[in-house]
Amino acid sequence: MAHFEHPFDPVFNEKSEILILGTFPSSVSRERAFFYAHPQNRFWKIMAYFTKTRLFLNSIDEKKSMLLENKIALWDAIKSCDIEGSSDSRIANVVPVDLSPILENAPIKHIFTNGAKAHGLYGKYFSQSISLPATKLPSTSPANASYKFERLLTHWNAILI
Repeated sequence: MAHFEHPFDPVFNEKSEILILGTFPSSVSRERAFFYAHPQNRFWKIMAYFTKTRLFLNSIDEKKSMLLENKIALWDAIKSCDIEGSSDSRIANVVPVDLSPILENAPIKHIFTNGAKAHGLYGKYFSQSISLPATKLPSTSPANASYKFERLLTHWNAILI
């Protein structure tokens, strides 16, 4: 098991009203230096659907712009950890991120967690000090194969607050 530091910054600005919180970047995301970079992860397809954006966002800048134009912040719960591969079940020795830069500089109204592990991390490290509602959404990871795209959409429509 190797130790990794989170390799890139959160996405947010002074207009961000919702925060989507993941766990830690997959090995592909760490290599490509941005969130949800695995081609089979459905996160960007879901975001494009709900923001009525062109379906195939190719560049990191396009993805960031789409999020920010729709008042969405994106970050992960883990600053550093030991992990083998990309599986959330293989995460150990967690050091949580500091969410205060986002929460102090953006009018976040609601937090959504991408998957059970992210929600558990939110509960363990943040829920006592943050008084915002947090909603657990099913993971967009390809490892969550029991959730087909249409089923994910029925749950992820909660971001349309």
